[in-house]
Amino acid sequence: MEVSVKENEFVVLSISEVSSSSSTSFSKSEPVFARFGSGSGAPELRFGQESQSGADIVINLRGSQLFRLGPAESLFISEVFEDNKETGYSRGISIQFKNKEESRSFHCAFEQWKTEMVVQGPPLPNGAVSTSTSKFDEKIEASSAKMYFHYYGQLLHQQNMLQDFIRTGTYYAAVIENRADFLGRVVVDVGAGSGILSLFAAQAGAKHVYAIEASEMAEHAKKLIAGNPSLNERITVIKGKVEEVELPVKADILISEPMGTLLVNERMLESYVIARDRFLVPNGKMFPAVGRIHVAPFSDEYLYLEIANKAIFWQQQSYFGVDLTPLQRSAYEGYFSQPVVDAFDPRLLVAPAISHAINFTLIKEEDLYEIEIPLKFACSVSTRIHGLACWFDVLFNGSTVPRWLTTAPGAPTTHWYQLRCVLSQPLYVMPGQEITGNFRLVAHRAQSYTIYLTLSATVGDMLQTSSGKLDLKEPYYRMSQPQVYSSAQEPNQLLQTQDVLTQSWVEDGLVPVQQPSPNHGVELHTL
Repeated sequence: MEVSVKENEFVVLSISEVSSSSSTSFSKSEPVFARFGSGSGAPELRFGQESQSGADIVINLRGSQLFRLGPAESLFISEVFEDNKETGYSRGISIQFKNKEESRSFHCAFEQWKTEMVVQGPPLPNGAVSTSTSKFDEKIEASSAKMYFHYYGQLLHQQNMLQDFIRTGTYYAAVIENRADFLGRVVVDVGAGSGILSLFAAQAGAKHVYAIEASEMAEHAKKLIAGNPSLNERITVIKGKVEEVELPVKADILISEPMGTLLVNERMLESYVIARDRFLVPNGKMFPAVGRIHVAPFSDEYLYLEIANKAIFWQQQSYFGVDLTPLQRSAYEGYFSQPVVDAFDPRLLVAPAISHAINFTLIKEEDLYEIEIPLKFACSVSTRIHGLACWFDVLFNGSTVPRWLTTAPGAPTTHWYQLRCVLSQPLYVMPGQEITGNFRLVAHRAQSYTIYLTLSATVGDMLQTSSGKLDLKEPYYRMSQPQVYSSAQEPNQLLQTQDVLTQSWVEDGLVPVQQPSPNHGVELHTL
């Protein structure tokens, strides 16, 4: 029998309840219609039959999620309201389509109607104004979030990350070398971007991967995954924030690339931890599982003069007849408030590094709002200290092959480079002299951190102290390759115990997080 189908209407072979809390009463001899519309003033999906107009199942698309279980089978999870009933309940409905094309068309229609809901906004009872916001929205300025998701929604920025072969290759190795962790498991990719990590997980034999991405990159991820037919039936892309979306099952493994400059910039680590609390089964695995921030004092006259000289422009007393000097001090302070992002020669370090470990499997989200690292170094040379150098690494603690990804100076350069906090007032130190201080990171609503740095050293009876306040959100992207140093500048090579991760150290991935090698001179503070 040929069935007439209207616009925004689909004929499905069957629908069935996932739970037994309610049941359908549709006749098996008559086709079931799935109609998108807005009869209640909000985008909705209605299942029904022509002969049973009063027995329709109505799904408000707000908060609903659609998952592809197979080529012609999907699953709806939603708050459902039946006609003439004011209260609703969570319902899972399995939908069987005639073929793959019908399923694809249905999914496209669902996304279009969900988009319409976002543009128009959800209806509110009695004209009330909604005040409900997600945890992400409460913490982050709307303007910052808009720019953030716009940036990561562009393919050119995804390409920049994909072409970081150290980053991408390490993730690939960490997944493929630990197939036993992924085989037959449910995986959630947090902040999936292009979907590359989801595809890696599927290659390693994951039972199903839920790729969560809040930016427009989700649409590109769907295309990329659809273009890999041997894997796409085991990957579902979900557009939304991890703080807001719902999943039909718990995950055995979380995989993500939540690291920003200095590990914590962009505050995505918090979303990674929230995803752990919402979706991960007890004792589930996280790739990566641990991150470490490494810091060490450095000496770099070239960099210091480069920054200081930027403010010379404001020393002009007659710039087209205008005296610029009233702003000279503010400009000088402004340039030193920018952390420097570049690659530097590890010989610039003048003391062994201190490491601060963050265990993603245990840390509370709130503990990432403020991070404090006490500083205590023993200087190896006589020099001027110009600030604090920083880098990070993360551990993929696989059951078969633990593997590290490092951004250390001296290791192959990544798109994260390294970071240096330059002080406006250098410190003079002698060999063996103790340097103390504090390095504090305080999160702010622009998805980044304010850095408070203090370094102190005593020369004779004189205590030297230099402090700086820097905004991790506004770095100076210098990003030069490490400079070649003359022999007159090489006393710092006497530092043989600095915590620089060598290539073999990275490839082996066997250095324990809890007990760094003593000959690395690391003092470890753990959250």
